[in-house]
Amino acid sequence: MYPTGQQVSFHATPLAVQDPSTMMMVDPKETNVTQNGGGGISQAEFALFTSNRIQSDLEAMGIKLKQHEDSLKFLKAQKNKLDESILDLQVHMSKLHSSGTTRSENNVQDEDINEQILRHANSAAGVLSHVLSLHCSQASQLNSTKGVVGVVAKLGKVSDENLSQVLSDYLGTRSMLALVCKDYDSVKGLESYDSQGNVDRTAGLHGLGSSIGRTVEGHFDAISLENLRPYIGQYIAGDPQRRLDLLKPKLANGEYPPGFLGFAVNMIQIDPAYLLCVTAYGHGLRETLFYSLFSRLQVYKTRADMISALPCISEGAVSLDGGIIRTGGILTLGSSDEVKVRFAKPTASRVMDNYSEAERQMKELRQKKEKTLEDIKRAQVLRDHAVYNFGKKKDEFVRFLAQSSSGHMS
Repeated sequence: MYPTGQQVSFHATPLAVQDPSTMMMVDPKETNVTQNGGGGISQAEFALFTSNRIQSDLEAMGIKLKQHEDSLKFLKAQKNKLDESILDLQVHMSKLHSSGTTRSENNVQDEDINEQILRHANSAAGVLSHVLSLHCSQASQLNSTKGVVGVVAKLGKVSDENLSQVLSDYLGTRSMLALVCKDYDSVKGLESYDSQGNVDRTAGLHGLGSSIGRTVEGHFDAISLENLRPYIGQYIAGDPQRRLDLLKPKLANGEYPPGFLGFAVNMIQIDPAYLLCVTAYGHGLRETLFYSLFSRLQVYKTRADMISALPCISEGAVSLDGGIIRTGGILTLGSSDEVKVRFAKPTASRVMDNYSEAERQMKELRQKKEKTLEDIKRAQVLRDHAVYNFGKKKDEFVRFLAQSSSGHMS
């Protein structure tokens, strides 16, 4: 028998030994002996406790590692987005610089646009422009023109002459001369009908035409801004022109197509008065009128660049040398006729103001990129440290399992 005051524990169950001849031999690795009547814990229980502790540490370290990896992934995505914004702004600044330092006889200014429209004397836009020039001070009191924002050709400006030409060619004269109205009630004010459904030539815009000896001939388009489906998405951060943050096209190799300059809807310069709250819902002209006209129409430097990018063109494209691809795979071929109505070019003073603003934005973007790169470095160090610690703990667990298995087998 064992001396008084000594107890042997095995799996927390007292071992009762009845006969020395049948006494079991107990491996000391599987027992815990406590003197003076103290409690004991078996080697198996200790192994389970240690295993649970290491696994718990691994789980906590794994969660921490995932947080560092997510943070690093977010920062890299932010850096890529800043790179894209810087590239966009560089393209924009180069256009502003060229338009501010060069001037040719073909430059189209506001006065030229008015003359171009007035040449279409019997068009709705021609009649409206002529009436407004005669009744400029009373324009707001003309019932039939209330709610008319203007003519498409006069609501946007394009700094590059070649781009202005190809965008006007893409839309066509009819769309360039379309009348833009705030809502459908404004559209209804332009035209009335008699009981037979015929146009009432004495009412609306037709009546105004008659008052100055003009007749509105043929069809014309009137656009209700509130009935257009606006762009729903993000805007380029910090851009006073509220350009749309559209996803740039990418080739199968993940790179941007060579010669891609941007989206037409973002290459239109809009008067600040029309950037916000043109409609009752707070939308401006870019996300309503011009998004409806151009959608995600891509702009390329050359026709060859545009053709090579065909796999990633889904909603049409144009090139500065006159190439046009419409939606549905329709290509416009042949030489381009001179469009008689084009977008105006921003004035030199406005261009320089925009260039100064672009320089300020570029400085901010580069500062943000520099800070993001520093954050990436710190996040990378933290992530690498977490990977190292996780690896050490994993090795500890593997060694523990090997030792436990070896001890159990012996």
